[in-house]
Amino acid sequence: MSEKAKLSDLDRPEILNFLFHPRKESGHAVPAFALNQKIETGEGICIGTRLYLTDPAMPHVLFFHGNGEIAEDYDDIGSIYMNFGLNFIVVDYRGYGRSNGMPGIASMFSDAHDVLNYFLNWKLDNQRKGPLWIMGRSLGSASAIELAASYPDKIDGLIIESGFAHTLPLLQRLGINTDTLNITDSQVFSNAEKISRYAGPTLIIHGQYDQIIPLQHGNDLFDRSPAVKKKIHVINGADHNTLMMLGGKEYFDVIKDFIES
Repeated sequence: MSEKAKLSDLDRPEILNFLFHPRKESGHAVPAFALNQKIETGEGICIGTRLYLTDPAMPHVLFFHGNGEIAEDYDDIGSIYMNFGLNFIVVDYRGYGRSNGMPGIASMFSDAHDVLNYFLNWKLDNQRKGPLWIMGRSLGSASAIELAASYPDKIDGLIIESGFAHTLPLLQRLGINTDTLNITDSQVFSNAEKISRYAGPTLIIHGQYDQIIPLQHGNDLFDRSPAVKKKIHVINGADHNTLMMLGGKEYFDVIKDFIES
C-alpha cells in the first residue's frame, strides 16, 4: 500500500475533527514588518503564508504551526525572530488563516511539498542566500519531518517543537478510539520512522510536562535521529503551550545558537 493510500485512511471525519480546528484571520491590519504571500498548489487551492524578513544572508526558518493556530498569531513572535537575526516564514494549512479549502492529512503533506518548492525558488529569485531550516510545532512536526526526510539535500537543518513520534498513541491520547476505526500501525505515518531518514542537523525542543504530547515523544524522535549534530532541549516546567512563555529568551537563544553552530 502506498503512503498516499495510508494517509487517505486517516482522512475521515472522526479523526479530522480532532486533529484540525481551522479559523480565519481576524481582519486586523498586517504589521508593517510582515508580508503576506499566497502559494497556488493546484485545483484552486491557495496556501497562505506570512513572512517576517530581515537580512537575506541570514538563516530562513520555514515554520509549520500547531493546530488551532494561524500565521497571524505569530506577529509578535515573528518580530522577535527578526531581532535575533532570523528570517521567519509561517505557513497556514488549508482552511486556516488566508488559505482556502478544507484541511486534511493527505493534503497537509502534499501542500508542504509545494510550499517548500515555492520557497526554494523564491530564495533563488530574490537572491536570499541565507540557509533554509524547516521547523514544525506540534501538528506541524509532521509536515516538517516529512520535508526533511524527502529533501535532505535541499534544507540545512530541522527544528521540532513539541513534536510527536507515534501517530496512533497520539490519536488515542486525543480521545479517538482507534480500535473502532480498524487502523493499524502499518496504515499510519510515523514521524519516528521518517526522522530516521534525515541525518542533517536536528534540534528537538519539548516541554517537561507536555500534557498533550508527552516528553517521551521528543525523546523518541531524538533517539531515532541519525544526525551527527543533534540536540534535545527540555524547557523545565513547561507544558504543551507554555514553552515560549517559560523559556523566554532562552527559547530563542537555543534556536539561534544551534543554527549558528
